[in-house]
Amino acid sequence: MELSEREDTHRRMLRARDEMDRLFAEPLDVPHLAAVAHLSPSQFGRVFKDVYGETPHRYLQRRRVERAMTLLRQTDRPVTDVAWDVGFASLGTFSRTFRTIVGCSPSEFRAQHAPVAVPSCFIAAWTRPRASAADRTAVSEKRTGPDAG
Repeated sequence: MELSEREDTHRRMLRARDEMDRLFAEPLDVPHLAAVAHLSPSQFGRVFKDVYGETPHRYLQRRRVERAMTLLRQTDRPVTDVAWDVGFASLGTFSRTFRTIVGCSPSEFRAQHAPVAVPSCFIAAWTRPRASAADRTAVSEKRTGPDAG
């Protein structure tokens, strides 16, 4: 395969992967994604795996689980709603896939990554920009310099 042919194939696969990233929560099928990449469905599956190292189905599952992880950390929505929000039609499939990819159930993940309530004054103090050592030295020199006093 020539370089320009390979680049064209990678570009078309990137278009299909972008479609998957954009519409991860929608029902997607290989014929639709293959059409986006201008390939036959069987060729699409082979080329996708060659380019990205995983099947289109596995890639889509992983993207959905990544989004679910974010929702589980940042919201208190029920696990079932999170599963539906990210495109899983079955709670059982979602839980099994989540455990396979993450290593624990969605509920265990949420419990391990529960947000910690921190007063805003502490957050402000922790995130306040700090003066560097050079800045502190320059300020100190201004106060004790030859024109001081």
